[in-house]
Amino acid sequence: MSMRNIKLTIEYDGTNYHGWQSQKNAVAVQDVVVKAIRKLTGEEVRLIGASRTDVGVHAFGQVANFHTYSKIPPERFSYALNSFLPEDIVIKHSKEVDMGFHARFSAVGKKYRYMIFNSDRPSALLRNRAYFVPVPMDLEAMQEAASHFLGTHDFAAFCATGGSAKTSVRTITDISVSKRHDYNGDIFEIEVSGNGFLYNMVRIIAGTLAEVGMGKKRPDEIPGIINSRRREMAGITAPAHGLYLVEVYYEDN
Repeated sequence: MSMRNIKLTIEYDGTNYHGWQSQKNAVAVQDVVVKAIRKLTGEEVRLIGASRTDVGVHAFGQVANFHTYSKIPPERFSYALNSFLPEDIVIKHSKEVDMGFHARFSAVGKKYRYMIFNSDRPSALLRNRAYFVPVPMDLEAMQEAASHFLGTHDFAAFCATGGSAKTSVRTITDISVSKRHDYNGDIFEIEVSGNGFLYNMVRIIAGTLAEVGMGKKRPDEIPGIINSRRREMAGITAPAHGLYLVEVYYEDN
């Protein structure tokens, strides 16, 4: 019986979980998926996730992989596992990949989205899905500020303490800020793609752009903040519940 490597694409609402990564005294998304695999296959598997999303962070496209001796057709794993999962975790896609594929180490980039709800009153429906900002925000200023993040920089000013990265140099390949009217207010969406991200980096970028939008910082201050490499120069760490892991990029899987 040969072993296979199965790649899962997972969507989840992170509200009720202690992040992706297994914890000793709290329920994480990883734990719930491993339990579902155990129920389905009878196997104890090591589930590898692409991104260790924090408490409250959501995902459209978290990627994970595990090795199995099960004979279930690869594309059927998604349907079968969903019958064992709660409604706030869904396997969107499953496929067999080569044995060398590693959800985390094979990744060549990631895309995140940060959502801000801008209105004079909060939204009951978005309370766990978007950062509520009650003062008017300037879209053009935010877009101008965002453009300064493009390219390769030392992002030490946008890294929270507690990260384990060996270097704070990262490359942002794409960043955009858009606005639409919804939920009786304005939804600002910040999308950031890059080759990798430091601990809380996207949330600090989002918090800094929100401060630009509110007029607390100017767009032309961003290069100086990046060059300072000092965390206190950047903006707040925006709340976790506004962050979504959209997609993980791989070269050929």
